[in-house]
Amino acid sequence: MTRVTLALVGAGLRGLTYARHALAAGAGEVVAVAEPDPVRRAAAGREFGVPADRLYAGWEELADRERLADAAVIATQDRLHTAPAVRLAGLGYHLLLEKPMATEEREAAAIAEAAERAGIMLAVCHVLRYTPYTRALRSLLDGGRIGRLISVEHLEPVGWWHQAHSFVRGNWRRADTSAPMLLTKACHDVDWLVHIVGGVPRRVSSFGSLTHFRAGDAPAGAAERCLDCPVEADCPYSAKRLYLGCLGDADSEFWPLSAVTDTFTEEGVVRALRDGPYGRCVYACDNDVVDHQVVAMEFADGVTCSFTMSAFTPMGHRRTRLHGTHGFAEGDGTSIRLVDFRTGAESVLDPAAAGASAADGHGGGDEALVEAFLDAVSTGDAGALASDGAASLATHRVVWAAELARRTGEVVTVEA
Repeated sequence: MTRVTLALVGAGLRGLTYARHALAAGAGEVVAVAEPDPVRRAAAGREFGVPADRLYAGWEELADRERLADAAVIATQDRLHTAPAVRLAGLGYHLLLEKPMATEEREAAAIAEAAERAGIMLAVCHVLRYTPYTRALRSLLDGGRIGRLISVEHLEPVGWWHQAHSFVRGNWRRADTSAPMLLTKACHDVDWLVHIVGGVPRRVSSFGSLTHFRAGDAPAGAAERCLDCPVEADCPYSAKRLYLGCLGDADSEFWPLSAVTDTFTEEGVVRALRDGPYGRCVYACDNDVVDHQVVAMEFADGVTCSFTMSAFTPMGHRRTRLHGTHGFAEGDGTSIRLVDFRTGAESVLDPAAAGASAADGHGGGDEALVEAFLDAVSTGDAGALASDGAASLATHRVVWAAELARRTGEVVTVEA
């Protein structure tokens, strides 16, 4: 495979993850970095050996030059995807675009159209499509192991502390500055369910709200910051417990602690909790996204699906039950239990799997996606990719339809 050159646009958690996988695979090389934070920009330049004249404070500076790389990894904040994606596609960069594509349908459509117009490959980072677990699940469905699929139950266990970190205190806490949580967190899941079922649903309904992380649920005596709180020790959402507990663990320092501070000492963490957003009481934040939501989907062939996203769980792999005419399959992200109705026999499939979270590779999906993208760019054959811009746009439209259903209380027909 010819080594693929990459321009990294956004050197945060996700951008660094993809770039590091590219280097580890021996198939990619970062030759330019665009990152507004000077500390992150300099650190990425050192890590990837990028010369100073190819370190840019913004994607605009990168786009003002002739194309410097085969492809661009776009891992900016969600609301900042559209302009760089459209512009860099027009310059001929193939795109590895972090999910969600964009926070509004018209912008996601503009990205897909720009990619098609430019004739470049666009891979949205729906990493769950690429895991060994997913491949095993699709294989058993395609092989008729449970007969015809009739219905699906799926759970996204967000995790109590992850909800507090990302969706109460963190960057994805408000729909007006980020997007609805179903899009920012669970467009992964909706895309995955479409991939598993084999089609886009025709109708959706949805219910959910911000039920717990509100001022009215604060325990008696709670302070506005965990450092000052007399009841902090008994609170499951203690920032002191979470972030000080990350110290000394490289994975936890990479995520979630790197979002809080770049000084991995007790003094550095305490200072960040005193002054920054991550030290706030979860009942005294400005969050407005849901903390639990259910989505019901009906597909054209009669298959039904219920999807639950909940903060009130341990953080872990998604859990899925597949109900078929001849059998039943139940998966927990690492193994799949099969029951054959004709014989009563049970068996277990154990595909190789890594950890569930962003910090440990989404069950191997991060690495597999990057390798597939590099292969596609190197060979000029998009067949290595599990979806394209049009397919990703279609699954995003399901998310927006579900959000409309949640807000209106109506059953919404999904745009074909």
